[in-house]
This record gives sequence, C-alpha cells and structure tokens, in this order.
Amino acid sequence: MNDDIRRLREPDLPRTMKVRKRALRTGWTTGTCASAAAKAATQLLRHGGRPREYVEVALPSGNRVTFKVEESSLDAVRHRARAVVVKDAGDDPDVTHGAHITADVSWRDAPGLDLDGGEGVGVVTKPGLGLELGGPAINPVPRRMITQAVAEALAGAPLDAPPAPEAVADPATGRGVRVVISVPEGERMARKTTNRRLGILGGISILGTTGIVRPFSTASWRASVEQAVSVMAAQGETTLVLCTGGRTERGAMKLLPELPEVCFVEVGDFTGAALRRAVEHGLTHVVFVGMPGKLTKLASGVLMTHYTRSRVDTGLLGEITTAAGGPPDLAERVAAANTGRHAYELWEEAGLLEPCGRELCRRVAEVLERFAAEAAGADRSPLTAEAMLVDFTGERRIAGYGRTARPR
Repeated sequence: MNDDIRRLREPDLPRTMKVRKRALRTGWTTGTCASAAAKAATQLLRHGGRPREYVEVALPSGNRVTFKVEESSLDAVRHRARAVVVKDAGDDPDVTHGAHITADVSWRDAPGLDLDGGEGVGVVTKPGLGLELGGPAINPVPRRMITQAVAEALAGAPLDAPPAPEAVADPATGRGVRVVISVPEGERMARKTTNRRLGILGGISILGTTGIVRPFSTASWRASVEQAVSVMAAQGETTLVLCTGGRTERGAMKLLPELPEVCFVEVGDFTGAALRRAVEHGLTHVVFVGMPGKLTKLASGVLMTHYTRSRVDTGLLGEITTAAGGPPDLAERVAAANTGRHAYELWEEAGLLEPCGRELCRRVAEVLERFAAEAAGADRSPLTAEAMLVDFTGERRIAGYGRTARPR
C-alpha cells in the first residue's frame, strides 16, 4: 500500500504485557493505600481502644476493598494517631511495591481536612501537573479518596461520595483533622521514576485514577507520558522529543543539546497519546527518535506500537529500499527480513543505510503530521514533525528527516 494512503491506526491497549498461563494479579495504587492508612489512623484517633486490623475503603468506581493495617499507634498526649498500609502492586513491576504508606492524623480546632505530604512524598516545583506549586505530589483522585476515607471514619459509616474537604468534621465535636501522608524510603524509590524531570522533588507521587494497578501497567505509562507532555508545555517549551526508551533518550539528549531536559519524553508505545496531548497544548514541533522497529511501525501508520498489537512490516521496508534507489534483489531480501534490525543490517551491508534510513524517517514524519492534523480536526497539521534513526546503542544518528535533521 502506498505510504500516502496508509490508514492510521492506534490499537487498544493489551490487557497485559505478556501472555501467561495464569492471570496476572492486580494491585493497589499508592492513592488507595494512602486512603486506607488515613482511615485506619482517623478511626484510631476518634475511637481509641484497640487498633483495627483491617479497614475498608471506596474506590473511585464505588466498589469497596479491604486492607490489612500493618501497624498503628495512638499518641494520646499529642492527640495523634498513625497507621501503615503496605502497598501490594500485584504482578506489576512497580518501584513502590512493598512501600509502607503511612498516615499521621491529628485534630484541628476548626472543621476541614488539611492534607499534606511528609517524608518520602515529593514536592511539586513545576507547573503543568494540576497541583499547587510547593505542595505535596498527591494527585486529585487520591485526594478525593483520602477525603472520603477520613470522612467515613469520622461519621462511622460508608459514604456514597467524598464531601468537600472543608466540610470534613467529627459530628460530635465539629473538629476537622490534619492528615500527613509519608513513605519511608520514598526519596530513594523516586530515583527510579521520572519525578525529578517533572519537577517533583524529594520523593514519590501519590497516584491513581482507578485505585487499581493493572499488571505491567501500560495504562500508567500512557498517563505518565501525557503528564510529561503537559509539564513541558507548562514550562513554555514548544518542541517535544519522543524517545522509544532509555538508550534513545540518552542519545537524543546528545543529538539535541540545545533543548532542556524537560522536552525529552520516554514515550514507549504511546506515540498517539503523546501527540494528542501535544496538540491540546499547542506545541509546534515534535521529534521522534528511534531504532528501526518502532520507526517502521510508525511509518506504516501504527501509533500504539506495543508488540502484541502490531508487527514490523518488513514488506514496507522493501518498498522503502526501492524508493531509496536500492536494487530489486536487495528490496526482496529486505522484504523477507526476519526483523527490523535484520533489514537495517542488510541496508548497512549494501551501503544504503543512510538513504534508506532517510526515506524511513520521511515517512514517519509524514505520519506524525497526519495524525496531529486528525487530532486537531484540521486539514493541515498544527505542528511540524521530524524523525531520526539511531543505531542500536542509541548514541549515533544514522539518518533523519525534518526541520533540524535535514543536511544543512
């Protein structure tokens, strides 16, 4: 099929990243665990007595789940209670799996819920996250979950929905509470996340939109990609650099040293989601940096490139070989290649890696602009696009097409 009329596709997310003999176990977000810890601590503060071993909280869906309270304590002198819930991320390789999500709850003189972050919870230092600068990185849905959990503990009964934070109060005394969420070792955990680049310093974020961690959280990755685009847009940057992984991101930063770090986003399989968010924020230029496999999928019109939802079309690479001036026998061998890397090696052996790579990048750039135009509901793309093919170290640019990639 001619590249100009290839249908753009963005397949649905897979249920899991791998097919296994047994179903992968779901887990709980930091937000859900924080709400459970806050409820347990509030119950202990209000009622005293023997700490509860289990606590029930509501998910955003309205479903209710029960958590074991790992530990709890009451300081009657300081009128403060503490409870800890250990995060279980299920079969998801989450850096916060096993984290001790801790809530310290104390009385306020006035009604209302005062929510703050303590040790191991990051502080927001950049706009674009929808959170107050200087405040704790506790996202809106977890805030509502914590509010509902605390209100239920004070009311002594389940609620259908969270009240406004300023309305949270003990019905007997009218006093509100202060809740501080902390995560011991959270600062260390955050080093394995993109928090620092997003301007979240000193710890992890309290996250979650459904309360549930899906195994091998592709949905979480997509959300983090969208958030990263929003943060860079809030800094006033207009050029977005999408990289397929850690190696390509490190290489892209060396290739485009004039751009600040916030412009670089490890997009994984979620190019379509990133482009839609870029269009929403009015960004003007996007650069995609990748290796042959991902670039080939994009050139064929696939914008969600997870391996369970798309394959590398080596037939397209055969077409590209011909378009770049390669001989028919090479085009046939490339079309029959085992992988995108195999095709890359065949181009390299024939001395045609740069022209074939440039044609591949040209088609990727056109697909990106077509998708952006569709996302914007316009005849023309609201942004310009370019693509770069890098080697398998991610460090060396082999070919490119676009505003800065073209030979000067």
